[in-house]
Amino acid sequence: MTVAIGLVGAGGRAARVHAPTMAASPDVRFAGVWSRTFGPAERLASQYGVPVFERYDDLLDTCEAVAFAVPPAAQVDLAVTAAQRGLAVLLEKPLAVDLAGAKELASEVERSNVVSLLALTWRYAPAVRRFLDRVVPRTHPIGATARARSSLLTEGTPARTWWVERSVLFDQGPEIVDVLDAALGRIRTVRGHGDRLGWIGLLLEHEGGRFSEVSLSAHAGVQPRRAEVEIVGSNGVADIDCAAAVGPDAYTTMYAEFVSAIRDGAPVTVDARRGCRLHEVLDRVETDLLRSL
Repeated sequence: MTVAIGLVGAGGRAARVHAPTMAASPDVRFAGVWSRTFGPAERLASQYGVPVFERYDDLLDTCEAVAFAVPPAAQVDLAVTAAQRGLAVLLEKPLAVDLAGAKELASEVERSNVVSLLALTWRYAPAVRRFLDRVVPRTHPIGATARARSSLLTEGTPARTWWVERSVLFDQGPEIVDVLDAALGRIRTVRGHGDRLGWIGLLLEHEGGRFSEVSLSAHAGVQPRRAEVEIVGSNGVADIDCAAAVGPDAYTTMYAEFVSAIRDGAPVTVDARRGCRLHEVLDRVETDLLRSL
């Protein structure tokens, strides 16, 4: 039996990731599209032969679940409404523009007892899963370094307004912190330094006395983007480019996990609660960066 999922948003992420994955999944009934801007929603819906909705509530009436591809400033209110209606929610990162919004959304998901999944696509890439499940444990890890580089803030490169305002920290940060937390253990403390709109450095302490260092930059002039994670252990070294590992198979796995959680109550890899905890870590980094101004 298929799960009816509606799509909220009609921008690049909706068109590149969510719509084609839903349309291709045998377990999903693509229920339709709603966006605050009707024209793009209508064009995207017509591409896949699904309904377009003028009212958000009308989309919710047709769904068991909702996938969001909207800026974080819009996501909280929309997702809270869906959760209150008892609908499962597939959320984009970051959860919100600030920690208060992330906590509000995660709390409502918990109160409403609905399935949530945060679209940290690195964790759904088969190569990253093998790396974390099989390769990292063999190294007997004691620490890690990670570098995420892109050209999204270089001259002439189009960038999302919210992303520029909140810096590279909240675009690349949730993914890379999540992977390090999974590889080395729960993050206990974090310190940050650098330029919010340029280069950012993080030093993380994990449970068990492990440490990791991260550098983030969106001015590197690198195409395509890179996200290299190197795990150092007493039994060797292992590395992976997480950004290069992500492709359509990651999106397929993500939606399959979402459907399984809705149908069968299976666990998800990254839910709203974990997304909120990642936001707490990054909020501490942002506080450090603002203090240094």
